[in-house]
Amino acid sequence: MKISCIGGGAWGTTLAQVLSDNHHEVLIRDINPLFVDKINHEHTHPFFDITIPMDIKATVSLEEAVEFSDIILLSVPTRVTRQVVKEINSLLNRKALFINVSKGIEPETSFCVSQIVQEEISPMHFKGYVNLSGPSHAEELILRKLTALVAASNSATDAKFVQELFSNERYLRVYTSGDVIGVETSGAIKNAIAIVSGVAYGMGLGENARAFLISRGVKEIVTIVLALGGKAETAYGLSGIGDLIVTASSLNSRNFQCGLKIGQGMSVNEALASMEQTVEGIKTIEAAYQIGIKYKLELPIITAAHTVITNQTTAKAALMKLLQRSLKEEIIVVN
Repeated sequence: MKISCIGGGAWGTTLAQVLSDNHHEVLIRDINPLFVDKINHEHTHPFFDITIPMDIKATVSLEEAVEFSDIILLSVPTRVTRQVVKEINSLLNRKALFINVSKGIEPETSFCVSQIVQEEISPMHFKGYVNLSGPSHAEELILRKLTALVAASNSATDAKFVQELFSNERYLRVYTSGDVIGVETSGAIKNAIAIVSGVAYGMGLGENARAFLISRGVKEIVTIVLALGGKAETAYGLSGIGDLIVTASSLNSRNFQCGLKIGQGMSVNEALASMEQTVEGIKTIEAAYQIGIKYKLELPIITAAHTVITNQTTAKAALMKLLQRSLKEEIIVVN
């Protein structure tokens, strides 16, 4: 089976290898000629010190990639998703199944990628949509280390198709879900909490503080998921708590690393500039904050993080404001 992967960064290339291992043909499209050249001629990627399968090909041509397959894997930063999807729509002459693996929310609209795709892909070109998400560092999956993901779609048939497309009996297990908004939202908001966790680590606050911020961060993830129409139990699964565990507690996490640098004294812009790969969490903090305003949600951690990334206050001052909030009972939403 042929699959077009739009985006040849760490995650797109890693999933291309999974598909190759599962005996599928993959063409990666990336705008970076260096990535394309290394994949085609050296069978490597600048982000990894390993050889990738020789049958994975790459191109800088979006037209070539769209023509290659009617299964389109979207692995581009959320900030450019709308533009890329518009271009894909203009090139399509048939229906396509879209599989999104990016984790973010568009700040201007508070839209998840599923909603962007629905807006920008005409009905004559839209076959279906699946979001593939879960606790997964590319640095580990590229080495074929054991990983589990969840494929979410409004179509059980499409979710099952993607489950079977990516699953294998050696290192990757995929579950299915019908809660697209829940999976997308929890997968995105956890990046914001991972930034906060990194800031705490960079400030030297200790494990107690990070456990506090992460666990209370889960409550805010659930609050936003419910406000947007998702299910609370989804946030407690692979795409929520599962992804939060690896993203908010590991130096492999680009969001955690970015937060760490901010906690150590870098400005937000300096921290972002120092990162080789896309950091979705900063934009997600802005999107989550706007969602909180729109739906009148209580999001103290997100609000505190927003004051830091917008240079309204320091991380230390934001933390002190959190601690000065009125004392209350801990309430956990379970349904």
